Amino acid sequence: MTGPFVAGPVLFFVSALGILAVLAARFAPEYEAQSDTAKSAATGFAMRMDAGALPGMPPILDDRDIYAADRPGNLSAAVQNFPSRVYVPNSRSNSVTVIDPATFQVIDRFPVGRLPQHVTPSYDLKTLWVLNDKGNSLTRIDPATGKPDGSIRVRDPYNMYYTPDGRYAIVVAEQQHRLNFLDAAGMKLCHSLEVPCKGVDHMDFSADGRYLIASCEFGHSLIKVDVERQQVLGSLPLERHNMPQDVKLSPDGSVFFVADMDAGGVHLVDGDRLSYIGFIPTGKGAHGLYVSRDSRVLYVSNRGEGSVSVIDFSSRKEVAKWWLGGGSPDMGGVSANGQVLWLAGRYNAEVYAIDTRDGKLLARIPVGREPHGLCVYPQPGRYSLGHTGIFR
Repeated sequence: MTGPFVAGPVLFFVSALGILAVLAARFAPEYEAQSDTAKSAATGFAMRMDAGALPGMPPILDDRDIYAADRPGNLSAAVQNFPSRVYVPNSRSNSVTVIDPATFQVIDRFPVGRLPQHVTPSYDLKTLWVLNDKGNSLTRIDPATGKPDGSIRVRDPYNMYYTPDGRYAIVVAEQQHRLNFLDAAGMKLCHSLEVPCKGVDHMDFSADGRYLIASCEFGHSLIKVDVERQQVLGSLPLERHNMPQDVKLSPDGSVFFVADMDAGGVHLVDGDRLSYIGFIPTGKGAHGLYVSRDSRVLYVSNRGEGSVSVIDFSSRKEVAKWWLGGGSPDMGGVSANGQVLWLAGRYNAEVYAIDTRDGKLLARIPVGREPHGLCVYPQPGRYSLGHTGIFR
């Protein structure tokens, strides 16, 4: 009888500590000075106690900010010795251009497979993959050297993501209307999921990692997929003639932002309920979405008008607009220190470096034909969910 008698109070005490940790983290004043270690321990404990999260997914450091690990300079030990580079896939030149972000100069260029679309960091941060869509291959880049290191055969790799537990790479096979789940370690196909999604392109994952929301560029809709079961849960039609593109979850995990080229702005979607919330107009050809290093704003590249909109997450309103003086800003990423937004100029054979403090264009760098999903690397974060760099 001694065991049960002792266990009861101990469990009660541990539970009480967990509740106190959650309450302390949630109700602390917004700008109250706190130890990063203490804050991470409290919120991390709360997340680990959440049995609803995808098994194997690392705990969220702050339940109010899924991007808390992406602060300026917060580089993982796995990437700290990698040289800072910008890798640009040139779709029509079948090549990758390498830029030194410190000098804004092109320092290398090498051939890859046919129609490279994106450069994607692996879940463990140790490899970059060039997605050669029409070449049906992935070119491996060693980020320690910045050089190509062989290739593997993969069918129709338009885009690629990783499940939040790191178990699978999800190859977005746009032409096949499929999401192909590959074993992340060996990159071998495990399951091919056919989806009711014409032009499946981009996606992001819920805060608990249980599901993903993907855009259907030519189907005027979004789909929701169960990550663990690898099954379609439903779809959300948008108005006709819409063309949804990039998808990004808000820091608090409450809403998915979906760029739409035809609508000229960003849709707001409740992923849990798979329901429509609203729309934020930004500009012609809204395409790429990138979170600032302080998790306060979202950068939206408006490809059709050569501008970048800045959306405040808290108010869900456009608070600034930066004009580039022409061009076609598309996909890219934010520098490790958060001070520069890098974007490919899709139809102008150039790359833009934009100061995130005032929107000033710092450089316009000539590259190959039709540059697309460039990757700024390394970036802060514990692990990669893919695309051109979604880190948590």
